[in-house]
Amino acid sequence: MASRWSDVLLTALAPAIWGSTYIVTTQLLPPDRPFTAALLRVLPAGLLLILASRHLPRRGEWGRLLVLSALNIGVFQALLFVAAYRLPGGLAAVLGATQPLLVMGLAWGLDGRRPARVAAWAGIAGVAGMAALLLSPGAVWDGVGMLAALGGAVAMASGTYLTRRWRPSAPLAALTGWQLALGGLMLAPLAWALDPALPALGATQWLGYGYLCLFGALLAYLLWFRGLARLSPVAVSSLGLLSPLTAVLLGWLLLGQALGPLQLTGLATVLASVLAVQRSMAAPPPAEKQIMTGAARARS
Repeated sequence: MASRWSDVLLTALAPAIWGSTYIVTTQLLPPDRPFTAALLRVLPAGLLLILASRHLPRRGEWGRLLVLSALNIGVFQALLFVAAYRLPGGLAAVLGATQPLLVMGLAWGLDGRRPARVAAWAGIAGVAGMAALLLSPGAVWDGVGMLAALGGAVAMASGTYLTRRWRPSAPLAALTGWQLALGGLMLAPLAWALDPALPALGATQWLGYGYLCLFGALLAYLLWFRGLARLSPVAVSSLGLLSPLTAVLLGWLLLGQALGPLQLTGLATVLASVLAVQRSMAAPPPAEKQIMTGAARARS
């Protein structure tokens, strides 16, 4: 049990690091270049991990690897930035908070694993808590932006579910590196066609891009895929709620952004939701409980 909670805490570092992306992007990087930022975040990190692992996927593995790269990196990042441009950040985050529920739905629909009642209600509470934390009364309900945010949530939820279901045989560093590199190549045409050329970069900008690459991609995705190899996809996806929560806390600590009673209630609700999902996923299923109880009685 202790080792499982260690895995949970290590995996939780990934969305916590991703939560710092907003403040790094707005404070350190050149503005209005979202796809370039995503490209420079994931492609160099992927190449570094590929060089370090020196593992070439087998011929039969490329199809699934391309699907995972698109869902976890390429498609997700592209839709994420479309949503960010067309929606207030709060609304985009609330729609993204549906990921745990989407993963539960995939596991139920494709594997017949009905979600635990506690986990399902905790997932709903997480969406409600995110709404209380981030939504403002004047939120703009842009149709294209909402479809992009929901599409990004579906892509990431599907990638999370399939990564666990397929259990790729590649070592962790290679699996992470190839997904980041292939996803980066998918983003390259968008950065070339839609973003302005980069200006001359100073030390601050290089520092920002370096942080996003080494911490926001290389380290964070290593921890994320490590968690997917050890924990259930529902447990991992619920930890993703910590990303916008971290962004809010950093804005409060570093930028002086206010947190009122409603926002604090939402923050507490999101934390309680994440904890409830983790506890429900840690509990053995009913059949296993009966076996364990019977074995304990036999020993006594």
